[in-house]
Amino acid sequence: MLALGKLLELTLAGHEPAAKIQLTPEGTRLRWLAEGAVEVTPAAGRDNGMDLMLSAGIHGNETAPIELLDHLLRGIARSELQPRARILFLFGNPEAMRRGERYIEQDINRLFNGRHDEHTGPEALRACDLEHLAATFFSQPERSRLHYDLHTAIRGSKIEQFALYPYQEGRPRSQRELARLNAAGIEAVLLHNKSSVTFSAYTYSQLGAEAFTLELGKARPFGQNQQVNLQRLEVQLQRLIEGHDEDESGELGELKLFAVSREVIKHSDAFQLHLPADVENFSELPQGYLLAEDLASTRWVVDEPGARIIFPNPKVKNGLRAGILVVPAEDVNLA
Repeated sequence: MLALGKLLELTLAGHEPAAKIQLTPEGTRLRWLAEGAVEVTPAAGRDNGMDLMLSAGIHGNETAPIELLDHLLRGIARSELQPRARILFLFGNPEAMRRGERYIEQDINRLFNGRHDEHTGPEALRACDLEHLAATFFSQPERSRLHYDLHTAIRGSKIEQFALYPYQEGRPRSQRELARLNAAGIEAVLLHNKSSVTFSAYTYSQLGAEAFTLELGKARPFGQNQQVNLQRLEVQLQRLIEGHDEDESGELGELKLFAVSREVIKHSDAFQLHLPADVENFSELPQGYLLAEDLASTRWVVDEPGARIIFPNPKVKNGLRAGILVVPAEDVNLA
């Protein structure tokens, strides 16, 4: 197998390959770009015009999607997969991956869309590098652009596998991309209603890609992901890589769509979140429920029918989001 197919092995060891470009016997090219970054170019005459960016390890302890990308890249390097798309494989936070930690100093997925300019430290530098890698990869004109940023969650979830769809004013949501997510086993999609500072929000709003953050189960250490079933997602990614998904019907099936109702922002150390520590994502909350309090006059009371909570985390730094209230989406603008 080509050495560049062992990107995960190289990344965890902190090694740089001697050969930066390698070819499979069929002519697929693998090119080392930077630590944790390999670009795959189809053999001559096979390119179907898609640019597909697959990232994982933005949080270093979310290992199931890292192992999935490793398996796909190894398949390409062994010629078991014959790409028709250009692909950029990215491991987002190599040092955090090596330590088995979520991050080193700060959450890298809150440092995109220029936010890294306001900070120092390894994650700020890496976020800047990732933006440059993505911008270069998505710079070729007249090509379709798709980015999946793969994650697992800190806690369990009533809906185990779901996606977050970034926002850009005036831009409709893609029915085709929602259908692709449905085919990949994604059960629900959260439609954001304002700009964000995540990696997928950057590629969506600044680079014109269709982009999604995928939450794929609960975070576990390397080698302990037997309970995270990514089989449908892996098959769909193989189809995208090999250009076999042109026959998708566009049907959304049982895919559930949610909209952000409110974000719960932690303003001070006095913040209290009135939920059990082990509450699961997408847990339903009754109307009238006192969700959170902060300082004397700030209270979050649930008044939305059908409200659910995702990403509750009272331990975030002051000024950051401590949870999101979501409701079933209505009147979604699809194209």
